[in-house]
Amino acid sequence: MCPQRLVLEHVTSRWGVLVLIRLQERSYRFGELRRTIGRVSEKMLTQTLQTLERDGLVHRDATPVIPPRVDYSLTDLGREAAEQVRALALWTERRMDDVLAARQTYDEARQAYDEARRTRDEARTL
Repeated sequence: MCPQRLVLEHVTSRWGVLVLIRLQERSYRFGELRRTIGRVSEKMLTQTLQTLERDGLVHRDATPVIPPRVDYSLTDLGREAAEQVRALALWTERRMDDVLAARQTYDEARQAYDEARRTRDEARTL
């Protein structure tokens, strides 16, 4: 797998997109980021943050206090990626009606095709 494709997968993954968009607002502690995103397991969020940190998109700031305090924020590279991801998310929001209409057109055409094929196959067996 080429490196660009791998980074693209990290940035556009289900949780990667949400992490980047959330961290665009401000830095978050792990627990509050998890609550803000919602429905993400601790394991998945940890993996996503580590992957994005390794790619240079997220900065992890661990403060040695009791209990330990860890804050996550975007790097300059991460802010740039988040802007691109957010633009795509906004586009899907604006164009969702068109996507739904296209899906309905496709589904109806597919259903008509399947029905015609079944009728043809039944006629052959007679």
